[in-house]
Amino acid sequence: MTAHLPQHDPSNPVETAVIRGLVRSWPRRATVRRREPELDAPTMNELYDEGLTDFPEAMLPFAGHPLWERLDDERRTRVRAWAWIAYNKNVIDIEQDVVTPAFGLLFRDAFGTGLSDADREAVVQSMVDEEYYTLMHLNASTLTRRRRGWELPDATLPKSLTARRHREALARAASPRSAALTSLAYATVAETSIADYLTLVAEDPTIQPVHRATIALHRRDERAHASVSAEMIVLVYDRLDSRDREILVHALRDAVEAFTATDTAVWSAILAAERIPDGESMLREAAEGAGRRRLLQDCSAIDRLLARLGVADDT
Repeated sequence: MTAHLPQHDPSNPVETAVIRGLVRSWPRRATVRRREPELDAPTMNELYDEGLTDFPEAMLPFAGHPLWERLDDERRTRVRAWAWIAYNKNVIDIEQDVVTPAFGLLFRDAFGTGLSDADREAVVQSMVDEEYYTLMHLNASTLTRRRRGWELPDATLPKSLTARRHREALARAASPRSAALTSLAYATVAETSIADYLTLVAEDPTIQPVHRATIALHRRDERAHASVSAEMIVLVYDRLDSRDREILVHALRDAVEAFTATDTAVWSAILAAERIPDGESMLREAAEGAGRRRLLQDCSAIDRLLARLGVADDT
């Protein structure tokens, strides 16, 4: 099995710069602790324009709220930079805490499915890819901190909602078997739906080109991962008894709820860190406001998967 870098367009200078930075930083991280000078390279000056925003205005849950509109430009810029840091952290939390452990279960054949060598190779390749994605999003946050000159530490933010809900679901599991099925379900939802989540940023022309490129690179490979995840869960489902199938389907639906919900805890932490006046009231009113919808409207890939499994979506 040969690890491959995320697919990219060599003619696109922004995507190429992201990939080159990834190539340079990977061996350095693996062999010695040091700063990543590629993020400070002169070429990055051409890719990061401090006059552009770090995060789409439309994705802020309180966009358009009078309290938000009255804030000065610097505070709004800082909140949007925080939002980008939180976005990257959310992706990293999902990859590290939800997806990779489930792939490990599949590789070890924890469900007794008797995976072929080709199946296990696909699983391991996906695990390697997840580490590249983690590094890309880590680099993206580091670049933003350096270019803005702001600390914006990840430690200020809680674990992502999906990771928190995943941890809570595992704690409720009645047995190790149930916990393993729950882990598989959450990872499947993440892998089959994250491309749509990434699209929300990748296609927004108002944000930093280097941000869009990072997301676009990740999104391309996730299309393939979605297929791998779907095939793996079908193989597992076919060999489960009725009780285990019930656990798995319930966990899939619970994971969809976690993945599509607005993470108010993260937004609350950002507003508190920036001491936004009446920030909690703004967030609460935005959440309760008429017409407010989930950022990610659905996980249609899971609907299709449930239909493939012959399970009616009647919840």
